This record gives sequence, structure tokens and C-alpha cells, in this order.
Amino acid sequence: MKKIRLLKCPGYGPATRFDTLTDLPLQFDTATALPGDLIMPSPVNAHDHGYGIRTLDFGATDDALEAWIPGLRLRPRTDAYLEALVAFGRLARTGIGATMHCHNSLNIDRLVEEASAVMRAAGDVGIRLGLSCPLLDNDAWAYDGGPQRLRPFLSEGDWNALAGTIPNYAPIHTQLVAVEAVAAANTNPLIDVQYGPIGPQWCSNALLEAIAEASALRGRRIHMHLLESPRQRFWLDRRFPEGIVTYLDKIGFLSSRLAIAHGVQLRPDELELLAERGVQLVSNPSANLRLRSGVAPITSTLEIGGPAFAIGLDGTGLDDDQDLWREMRLLYLLQGGRGLTRRLTARNVFDAVIRVGGQVINAYEAEDFTIIDYEGLITEALFDDADEAEILLTRMSAKYAKGLVIAGREVMHQGKLTGIDFDAALCELLAQARADLTRLEKQRPLVRALSEATRAYYATWPGIL
Repeated sequence: MKKIRLLKCPGYGPATRFDTLTDLPLQFDTATALPGDLIMPSPVNAHDHGYGIRTLDFGATDDALEAWIPGLRLRPRTDAYLEALVAFGRLARTGIGATMHCHNSLNIDRLVEEASAVMRAAGDVGIRLGLSCPLLDNDAWAYDGGPQRLRPFLSEGDWNALAGTIPNYAPIHTQLVAVEAVAAANTNPLIDVQYGPIGPQWCSNALLEAIAEASALRGRRIHMHLLESPRQRFWLDRRFPEGIVTYLDKIGFLSSRLAIAHGVQLRPDELELLAERGVQLVSNPSANLRLRSGVAPITSTLEIGGPAFAIGLDGTGLDDDQDLWREMRLLYLLQGGRGLTRRLTARNVFDAVIRVGGQVINAYEAEDFTIIDYEGLITEALFDDADEAEILLTRMSAKYAKGLVIAGREVMHQGKLTGIDFDAALCELLAQARADLTRLEKQRPLVRALSEATRAYYATWPGIL
């Protein structure tokens, strides 16, 4: 007889089995599960950018990170609410009920308005949200000097056309005040507003120090990209001879309130220091492979007692489908090692997406859960006692997600979102994007020129591929 399985702590032991839904503990009374289903805590997508229109769809094909970034200029002009609604709906349909959203706007004058739209979208879908507000004031376009570094690699006509788009950054105080204004506008208890320095290569020392001070004063979390590509490692080593992680520690930036995304280029001594300060590391394996940054040292982190890690999609999942389950599988396989004993365990992976992911979005004790068609995963199995966590890491994908309950609200029922019409929202968003095609067609040659100038510039750096 089929049972309902409750896997409260994946990787720690087998699921508890129940005959009917009414036999489950009280906190699951909002679930709609059938015999053959599995209920488990909902995973957290701990680093993302909320692309309603995905990067490949607006022509930003995979490339080395720095040469890829110019392609983001082709992002179509769409409504911020609709963009977020589709991005969050796409995640929720996969059974993921929480995400860390690094907002992409660089216009501080629009931040509060755009962030309010993003928060409204999260509320309408019904997911939990960490909202990282972008902060930067340094070295646009190219590390070690900014746009002028690329001028020798551009034609005069292309430079003249691009020069007018060089950003003028708002004063540090103005940027920090805008973050507090976003936080003040937030009325949703499922949303946590955070400081979002884009990365140390794009922030002045003064900005980094101001963020560290503000975070300590207000207790507000920080979410930042750190040491993603080899070129970032090279430049930050030149800029901070004592080491970027040592510098961040010296100014009080490192604490349990900080999560860093990527960390591909981190060294063992840096991992140890991050762990001592309670920092969380968010790994993004697909993005790092697709943008040729490398593989993060997750197993080394475990072996030396490094920082707790979470997992994020970064908007560029393995199949470009925002499927966190496949991302978990990829990391599980990449970090398994070559020995007789697996280096990274199922417990490590599920701790990453549930416990540490919850810390990244400041939702430590969330009682959210996902309902999975487990019978669909084992329909051909000869034995019924396999470790459910291993089955999930080997076979689970978005198509098996049936239900999602966030803070007592049924966000997805039998594979359908309850709060929004996802297909209608996507159709409207695509219509807005296609209405911007004339402008985008004119921009594409300039974007290609900027990308190739960026590639040529970094090719002059000694010893850097």
C-alpha cells in the first residue's frame, strides 16, 4: 500500500510513512498530499537575479564572465513587477519557495520604486525573499581603471556611442539611505531587505567600510559576490596586497550577517577566516561552469572546517530552466571526489539548501514544505527502502514538484500556482520585451564591440587566461 512520506531532515535518516494526510503532524494540515507523495522542507535558492526574461533569450550567450557582462545591456525594458512575477513564479512552479534576489537596477533614483514592485511580486506569488539592494561606485566596465581602460580597444565611433552610458554613481550616503527607504517600504514579514555591494572590485574602500559600519549598526545582512573569476582574483590581489578577505575582516565586514556568492577563487586560509567569522558561502556551480570561472572549493571547505555553504542558481542553471534540484545534483556529483568514500554527502547538500539557505535569506525557522510525486521517481524500483535523499539527488527535477506551502499558505496545488496566472504573466512580459526589439537591435553591435574590447583588454594581463 502506498504511503505519504514525511522527510523532515533529508540526509539524516529515512522518511516517516503515514497512511493518510490526517495522520501527519499538525503543521502539515495545509498540505494537499496523496499516498505516494513525499513532503519535505522547501529548499532555498540562495543567490539569483530574478530574470523574468532569461539572459540567453535576450542574446547574452555564455562567455567568460567579464566578456559576458556587456550582454546584460540587451536586457529589454520591461515592467519591474512583471519581470519579478515571472521569475518568482518560475521558481515556485519547481517547488522552490524562497530565493535570494540580487536586484539588477543601477539607478538609485528608481531603486525604491523598483524594489517595491519586486516585493509586491514576491507577495503575490507567495514566496520568501531576500532582497539584496545593489551598491557600487567603482571601476565600471573594467577593473583597474574603469571605462578608459577599454578605449584603446574600441573604434572612435563605438567609443563615442558608448561614452554617454558611463555611469555616474550616487554618493555613498545617498545609496545607503535608499536601502533603508526600501526596508521602510517593506510590509511583508516573508521579505528581508539586505545591503547588496555588487562585489569588491566594483566598490571603493569607502563604500565597503560604510556598509560594514551600517550593517553592524542596524543588524542588516549583506549579500555580495566575491572572487568569482580568475581576473577578479588577479586584480583584487593587486589592489589589496594583504588579501581582500583579510581587508574585509579588518574593516569589520566579515560576520554571520554576510553571505558571499561564488567564492570560486578562495584560498584555504581565506576559507578558514570566513568560517571563523560565521560567513556563509553560496555556491553556483552551473553559472561558474557556463561563464568559465571554475569550480568552487566546496569539498576543501568541508575538510578544513570552512564556511557553511548554500546553493544558488544565479539565473543560469545547467539546463537554463531554473531547476534547483538539478543544481543540487550537479554540485553533488562535481564535489563527490574520486575516492572509495564520497567526499560530499546527501546530508551536506540538503543542509546547504535548507538550513544554510534559510540563514542567507534571514529565515532561520521557516516551516515551509514542498510536496513531491515520489511514486513517479520510484515507479520502476524493485525495493522500497532506498534512501529517499539519494533518490532525490539522483532523479528529482521540477516536473515532480506537486505542491508548495509557505508560511501556511498553499502557493502551489497539484502543480498549479494558486496566486497568479503564470502563463498570462509570461505572455505579457514577452510582449513587452518584443516591443523593445527595435532599440535592442540597434544596441547589439555596440554590445558586441564592448564585449570584444573587454576580452582584448584582459588578454593583456600577464598570466591571465
